[in-house]
Amino acid sequence: MSENGKLNLKLVIWRQPDAETKGEFVTYELGDISPHMSFLEMLDVLNEGLLLRGEDPVAFDSDCREGICGTCGVVINGIAHGSQRATTVCQLHMRNFNDGDTVVIEPFRARPFAIVKDLVVDRAPFDRIMQAGGFISVNTGSPQDGNTILIPKTVADEAMDSAACIGCGACVAACPNASASLFVGAKISHLALLPQGHPESKTRAAAMVAAMDREGFGSCSNHAECEAVCPKEISISNIARMRREYVKASLK
Repeated sequence: MSENGKLNLKLVIWRQPDAETKGEFVTYELGDISPHMSFLEMLDVLNEGLLLRGEDPVAFDSDCREGICGTCGVVINGIAHGSQRATTVCQLHMRNFNDGDTVVIEPFRARPFAIVKDLVVDRAPFDRIMQAGGFISVNTGSPQDGNTILIPKTVADEAMDSAACIGCGACVAACPNASASLFVGAKISHLALLPQGHPESKTRAAAMVAAMDREGFGSCSNHAECEAVCPKEISISNIARMRREYVKASLK
């Protein structure tokens, strides 16, 4: 850090006005950054300065800023969400960087994730995959007793681990094939594990895998880069379960 405990950084940021226009990296010098700021707060400071100079601010996605919503994903120095394990960009703090560092920031790179502007990508393909999964058959009306359907704790825990996926897309950005298998596997798994998801499990697996292929995501080749960058540490065992569910659906 500098003598006053603040950071001086060189930011190399991808700027692209829209999906059709060619983009480029632009360098910005930014100083007096508190190590207690989050990465997104640092970008806010950059944008305040750009606005004061009459320049176009850097577009990036964010919403909850609590590591819950999954919208803030960008690639930092070649790693989706940055080098801090199990952390979203909004949870990444500037104390993880050193004074004088060069920080390269770019959007998630995958053909299905079209660049909207700068660091913002269109993750609507994930929404369409979820929609293809359809519904679950449950009784509506009065709330059900939580102990009506007995589920072993090990199964419930595993289902909750899969359900923790926030759909940020880091798995796709990290995969050399731009595969969405970890995302789809997690979404299929958390319902396939629970009794409530069993009636539609076969049609769900087949429909979601088909939708993933239609969107243009690549195939999984077991690099496990997806698991390494996932902010919720979703296990690649979900990919194996997705394949089993898909095979069962195909046999039917």
